[in-house]
Amino acid sequence: MKVIEKIKHGPILSIEILPPERGKNLEEIFLVLDKLLDFPVDFVSITRHPPETTYLELPDRIIKVPRVKRPGSTGITAALLNKYKIDVIPHVLCYGLNKYELEDMLIDLHLIGVQNVFIIRGEYENQPPHDNHDEYHQAVELVRHVAGLNRGKYLYPCENPQATDFCLGVAGYPEKHPESPNLTEDLKVLKAKVEAGAEFVLTQMVFDFEVYKRFVERAAAYSIKVPIIPGLKPVVSLKTVYSLPRKFSVTIPEELVNQLQEARTPEAEFKAGTKYMANLVEKLLDYGAPGIHVFTMGKGQAARALLEAVYR
Repeated sequence: MKVIEKIKHGPILSIEILPPERGKNLEEIFLVLDKLLDFPVDFVSITRHPPETTYLELPDRIIKVPRVKRPGSTGITAALLNKYKIDVIPHVLCYGLNKYELEDMLIDLHLIGVQNVFIIRGEYENQPPHDNHDEYHQAVELVRHVAGLNRGKYLYPCENPQATDFCLGVAGYPEKHPESPNLTEDLKVLKAKVEAGAEFVLTQMVFDFEVYKRFVERAAAYSIKVPIIPGLKPVVSLKTVYSLPRKFSVTIPEELVNQLQEARTPEAEFKAGTKYMANLVEKLLDYGAPGIHVFTMGKGQAARALLEAVYR
């Protein structure tokens, strides 16, 4: 089912998982999901990672090559559709594939029965994008491409082309994207993606109800009327409080920091963090959020504790 159709029946629950690292199998993914799918999960989101530049040592020389640390997103999508019979939302990145390769991947996703895709630019390893007309440098370009496929418009001429039927999701940043000068400029980017065909928004991690509320209100003022689903990362240790802002450019509220600082054991930290995030979920749903999106980071224990606190 499409995300926008499911939302009509009430708030949704989606969880985001990471593909296994190169050389690993799906057993770890299945173990995580087995802990979480006895809750009312509507969608599983699969991240996709762009290539990183690395050096490969050969017998006679060292070569510079691109390496995807966690490949296999499309394969995992097919595996989850088959094993769990659940709707899957694969990430589709601009960075790492040219527009022709992206179209081929989207065709693969369409053929295996995917109805929802999450479109993001991807990070550029602190390097500017290549000046290549066959590559997309902004998510809005890829949104337009997928919206075109939904109208039967392919890059290559086709005889009697059949339209795809993807529901398009894009990223929103309640505290702005790290590269945007301010939230106003960032909302202009989000509006462009919606006008290009995006039908729902998944936000970057939110830890403060007021941050989400202000973002939704400002988005509405920009005539952004699609559902905005808050992203949540269970925080169950004080160590995480200091690592998340560096990595994701998010702010951790004083209340949560204080509660974790007051905890005297790892178990108390875990309990305090879970309680705070469960209260946040309650506030978000009471406000009218169309659902919640939980980042598991490939681990199920903290996510399960949060879902237990919310749904049981």
